[in-house]
Amino acid sequence: MPDPTVPEPRQMPYAWWTDAVVYQIYPRSFADGNGDGMGDIRGVLDRLPYLAGLGVDAIWLSPFYKSPQADGGYDVADYRQVDPLFGSLADFDAMLQEAHRRGLKVIVDLVPNHTSDEHVWFREALAAAPGSPERNRYMFRDGKDEVPGSGDGKRAPNNWKSVFGGPAWSRLTDADGSPGQWYLHLFDTKQPDLNWENPEVQEEMRSVLRFWLDRGADGFRVDVAHGLVKEAGLPDWEGVAAMVEGTSAPRLESHLPGDAPHAHTDAQEPHRAVSPMYPPSPFFDQDGVHAIYRDWNRVLAEYGGDRMMVAEAWVEPAERLARYVRPDEMQQAFNFDFLLAGWDAERMAEAIDASLAAAASVGAPCTWVLSNHDTVRHATRFGLKDPTTFPKGIGAQDEQPDAALGLARARAATLVALALPGSAYLYQGEELGLPEHTTLPDAARQDPTFFRTQGAEIGRDGCRVPLPWAGDQPGFGFSGTLSADASGPWLPQPGSFGPLAADQQDGEEGSTLELYRAALAFRSSQQLGSGTVEWTDEHEPDSGLLAFRNGDVVVVSNMGFASAPVPDGYAVALSSGPEPAEDRAAMREVPVDCTVYLQRVQ
Repeated sequence: MPDPTVPEPRQMPYAWWTDAVVYQIYPRSFADGNGDGMGDIRGVLDRLPYLAGLGVDAIWLSPFYKSPQADGGYDVADYRQVDPLFGSLADFDAMLQEAHRRGLKVIVDLVPNHTSDEHVWFREALAAAPGSPERNRYMFRDGKDEVPGSGDGKRAPNNWKSVFGGPAWSRLTDADGSPGQWYLHLFDTKQPDLNWENPEVQEEMRSVLRFWLDRGADGFRVDVAHGLVKEAGLPDWEGVAAMVEGTSAPRLESHLPGDAPHAHTDAQEPHRAVSPMYPPSPFFDQDGVHAIYRDWNRVLAEYGGDRMMVAEAWVEPAERLARYVRPDEMQQAFNFDFLLAGWDAERMAEAIDASLAAAASVGAPCTWVLSNHDTVRHATRFGLKDPTTFPKGIGAQDEQPDAALGLARARAATLVALALPGSAYLYQGEELGLPEHTTLPDAARQDPTFFRTQGAEIGRDGCRVPLPWAGDQPGFGFSGTLSADASGPWLPQPGSFGPLAADQQDGEEGSTLELYRAALAFRSSQQLGSGTVEWTDEHEPDSGLLAFRNGDVVVVSNMGFASAPVPDGYAVALSSGPEPAEDRAAMREVPVDCTVYLQRVQ
């Protein structure tokens, strides 16, 4: 009997990424295949039927490389090895082969801005002298003298701050015990930045690309794509850089207990984005990055033109982001403007218009994303008093969301995203309606941002909690059967995950899992990913109504405070609300916090 999760191959040339739905897998937390409490590649392989049945087109795996895991694998010690924590290269090859058999593309995460401090190159740099070829692979610099001319080099080369909090420079101690040079790390101290002016670095990363392309990888998600090139001279800068939102305007204020004053915004939250960037950052979005991606584009072209790259670039405004997806550079870039719009019709409409226009100006597809491994899950953000806020994690001492309201809005926002032309990215577990773990004990936290900011930023652990697969099993089935020496999932799960487990929602009408399956099937059948957006007469974003036509489908999302009528001549084909199917067809009003797909009555 044919396997329904193995599709028929396409019959014509097709750039698959232009309208693909991509499912992000954070391997540590997706599924544990060997029972040790840690997610792994075998777990991904075991769950491929689930993913194919969900209706996605591709999977993107966050880093699984050999790593000391100081930043969840984004500190790479060897770009060509799978960390034993996750399995082996043979496991990867088996997973890739089976994914392809089921019609799923596989995107791997590339981390080119920095390595781990345990990478062989950095170890060689530590053993070498200042000015050596080994140190020239990284950003080593002499310090500034505390008193000019003293020669003590006690001050960091400049005033840059780490995205994770604290200074962006650390000083070495030489073998004889004396203070040595400083090295740059825009993130954690264990993530030294590479020197992308060095041809050896450029050639090494080309080799890494080819290594995974030769194994059959279909593309790369490029981490910190805007950060590889730094401004010549490394000038001081008074701004603040943050993940996702980009760069904010400065206000001198102490951020950490005992820390030197540095830049913040005037908003309550310290890293709210402003546009345009002010002042321009000397280490993000430098023009020199584009030569790198034109070079990589040529590498991918060696493999038949069916491979892709997607940029994680915290760049504003949309016109700057579009430069990363010009025809000779990357194929996609994450659309953080849409993610940051929150549950607000006016902001979402503005993000849609700006994003579509910017992408069209360079002939690239848009992307739509609501959650990822660096953000508070949108089912939780949308349940806060202000559903447009973007907290840096949520702890037990913070405002707790309205879970039911957040989930209703999350379901509604998902239907908007999946009806837009271009490519959609889903974060693991959002198809289950998973909330953020907002009461995770501090003792369980592992995100370096929590420690580097002394808890001022709660960090990203709450969105990285292992998934629930079976509601009545230990660890909600994340590990299947735990091995004798395993104590449970690597991060504790909240009790609220039990009723949301995949087996509890499977086949249940109105469940979030079934909504995602229906929405993805509808998107495919109506070819919404290759369509266009036309705002309809019902579109009144200042009143909370977002409404557009894509092909034969009208999408109405009610983000206001009163029900909205269904336009005459249309019937509801799909609703984010929990109404039974027989009631949906007869719906004449769009409830608040609900999105509907409408089709003309024949």
